[in-house]
Amino acid sequence: MARQNDSVVTEFVLQGLTDKPELQLPLFLLFLAIYGVTVVGNVGMIFLITFSSNLHAPMYFFLSNLSAIDLLYSSVITPKLMENFVREQNVISYPGCMTQLFFFCFFATAESYMLTAMAYDRYVAICSPLLYNVTMSPKVCCVLVTGVYIMASIGAVPHTISMIMLLFCEDNVIHHYFCDILPLLKLSCSITYLNELLVVLVGGFNVFATIMPIIISYAFILCNILQIPSAEGKSKAFSTCGSHLTAVGVFYGSIIFMYFKPSSSSNTAQEKVASVFYTTVIPMLNPLIYSLRNKEVRNVLSKAIGMRYGPLQGSN
Repeated sequence: MARQNDSVVTEFVLQGLTDKPELQLPLFLLFLAIYGVTVVGNVGMIFLITFSSNLHAPMYFFLSNLSAIDLLYSSVITPKLMENFVREQNVISYPGCMTQLFFFCFFATAESYMLTAMAYDRYVAICSPLLYNVTMSPKVCCVLVTGVYIMASIGAVPHTISMIMLLFCEDNVIHHYFCDILPLLKLSCSITYLNELLVVLVGGFNVFATIMPIIISYAFILCNILQIPSAEGKSKAFSTCGSHLTAVGVFYGSIIFMYFKPSSSSNTAQEKVASVFYTTVIPMLNPLIYSLRNKEVRNVLSKAIGMRYGPLQGSN
């Protein structure tokens, strides 16, 4: 692809969430707080799970990987988003844009497959509790997590390569706050049929390959929960599943709204709001809805805080 022509774009301008001056500072502070909570929550969860022997179980192994994905996922998007609120023009280079696109696709895909692996973990724990440690052995967990990252790479590479093959001519303003597939396709002066086909085929496959196992897992889980005699047991099982289903619903709902609606109903403002959920809000919420509501994690966290501040309080 010839890039020597002066009319070919070498950098892009990210439009951001809003161009209203009065909203710049409040939105900057809002997303700074969201990013701060995301970093503290996910890093804290990784440290808790890594250094606490009470949390060395398959479920927490998946949680630590999910926290790592969320931390990196948010870091790919949010810092650049915050630049829009403090700089007059948020410029990103062509290589930087393609790099951001690749890692966005990678971590978004990894998130969906990790949610699927966690659904399978919950299925085994609730439907076959006596065989849980055997079925979810360290080897099986490592294979599942490795498969997550392999599928994430397979999902990200086609979109990135096909995007690099396109030409971007005079218009370089991306009407979004990061280098996403659809806003970039609108700027291209090349034929984008292949790219649009990949969005449907690759995106559709990843959604189907992840959401169907989740649905099937929860169909078996529901049948099993209904057979639990005690109300307390049912409540505990529903509570665990409810947290996972909430995150699944928000993540897949925003993804489907963004990528699988008719082009005639396209609305830039709605697309930005939907993408905020799965790029910034979900990585912040996951440590809360998956982990901080978990009794074992809360106990470990309380002990860690007590060990940190207990001696100081005792000396006063």
